[in-house]
Amino acid sequence: MSIVDFGFRMAYRAAYQMMRVYWRLARPTTRGALVAIWQDGEILLVRNSYVSYYCVPGGYIKGKETPVMTAVRELAEEVRIRVAPEDLKLGLQEPHTWEGKTDVVSIFDLDVKERPVFQVDNREVVDAEFFTPQHALELNLFPPLRHHIEARLARSE
Repeated sequence: MSIVDFGFRMAYRAAYQMMRVYWRLARPTTRGALVAIWQDGEILLVRNSYVSYYCVPGGYIKGKETPVMTAVRELAEEVRIRVAPEDLKLGLQEPHTWEGKTDVVSIFDLDVKERPVFQVDNREVVDAEFFTPQHALELNLFPPLRHHIEARLARSE
């Protein structure tokens, strides 16, 4: 890791801690969109530099973006995968109380035949790899993602 990457990671951690204080005081409602990429029964999980849990690529909805627009943007920003909005299928949408805020989370599924080539920036996103759903459920996951994986497993049984 370069000194520049290290600096970015520290900045992300500091900003996230400040946001957590704000959320606890203001109790806002936020909206986010995530993308679960599935290939041959496995899911691509990412680890961000500023949190301890695994998630999938995604982030907060900005301005007049729709959830699917955010999902497309975040997928390109976080792992350099470009998709069309119509490639994404809404898999879960639920409100989730988390760190003082209510977050309305939309998780989109992207089912692909071949494993996509992806790249992390080593600043915000520090790792990305495919896991079986069973292995993923053994990890510390973002709770709505856990719900989504469990529901998908239940539908496939």
